[in-house]
Amino acid sequence: MTVPQPLDEVRAQYEALPYPPRDPREEALRLITGTPSHILEVNHYLFAGRLNFNRPFRALVAGGGTGDACIMLAQQMVDRRCPGEVVYLDLSTASRAICEARAKARGLRNVNFLTGSLLDLPTMPIGRFDYIDCTGVLHHLPDPAAGMQALASVLQPEGGVGIMVYGQYGRTGVYPMQEMLRTLAPMSMKVNDRIAMAKRLIRFLPTTNLFRRNPYLNDHVTGGDAGLYDLLLHSIDRAYTVPEIGDMAASAGLRVVAFLEPVRYEPATYMSDPVIARQASSLPLMERAAFAERLAGNLRTHVFYATRAGFDTVARPEDTQSIPVLREMDAQKLAASLQPGAPLIANLDGFPWRAQLPALAPRIISQIDGRKSVAEIYTAMGAEGSLPHWDDFYAQFEDLYVKLNGVNHLLLRFRT
Repeated sequence: MTVPQPLDEVRAQYEALPYPPRDPREEALRLITGTPSHILEVNHYLFAGRLNFNRPFRALVAGGGTGDACIMLAQQMVDRRCPGEVVYLDLSTASRAICEARAKARGLRNVNFLTGSLLDLPTMPIGRFDYIDCTGVLHHLPDPAAGMQALASVLQPEGGVGIMVYGQYGRTGVYPMQEMLRTLAPMSMKVNDRIAMAKRLIRFLPTTNLFRRNPYLNDHVTGGDAGLYDLLLHSIDRAYTVPEIGDMAASAGLRVVAFLEPVRYEPATYMSDPVIARQASSLPLMERAAFAERLAGNLRTHVFYATRAGFDTVARPEDTQSIPVLREMDAQKLAASLQPGAPLIANLDGFPWRAQLPALAPRIISQIDGRKSVAEIYTAMGAEGSLPHWDDFYAQFEDLYVKLNGVNHLLLRFRT
């Protein structure tokens, strides 16, 4: 299959400006983690917390770029001694070289590197995958639905995907800017000249301009020239609403099981009127999420997990044998930081979210070590002091779980 002509311009962009910029030497300092594709999230949302890491696990990173998801997954599999592999696929040889250098710096041997288009997946002899990551790619394809269907074609029957696409409402101002720059800086201009023209346009925007008035668009600042080009000068770019995501997933035989961070997709997060919040919060997941994105108006991207399995794949706290795990947080430090009566606070891209944690929160969190189940945490709390009644403990644990999971801090797993 020949790569469609429009993808030649996409490939040329990432050959000249690999994005996001990464320095392999920094692998010695830290592991970049993110969403989707953190192994704890994959287990929680797609495998009901029951992944057996002693068995081979195959992951595909389709459109791997400079390697964040690939390196994160590969390292987390190694850390768990999981006998599997991560297959990296991307159009850009320059991006691939950066990811390969990062893997080499870490000594990772469980990554198989391929150069090509994800649209060719149905005819590529690479087998099927338990999990597929596709971050920031589908919205840069001539036919995103065809891309989703290509991903599904190599997914195991009970496998799942983690996807990031642009959000329509949070990117207010981007597309008028792109239209203006097609006039001022056409593709026929040199890359550096296009970037210079974009910077000039930004510098002289009137105060009424929608791009200038959107304070949450910062890729052109934090991502350097590559980030600016990706945001304003990309040759193929579209954004999605929640209903459009649901339709695209369904067209590939997939269903969305979660959006991250969950709290961003709950209408009650943004709505102080209890009647409206209660009515909106009773809606099914996709309708609830669609209502919330319209209400918030600031969702620049949508991160979601989807599966083809016909059963519930999300871990639930109702089973007291579930094991709470903190994602990238130290339990003791978190517990010590919680002041009595003080709320949990998060900045949701300009929206100040506050949640009152239950009284037992510090004691419960201090017992979360990724090994003890909910029932064992209750027993351990009794060994250290007064033991609340089980019903009171569990109600407070569930309240704590909903709030910490809402901001992607707390997930669940089971012993396998």
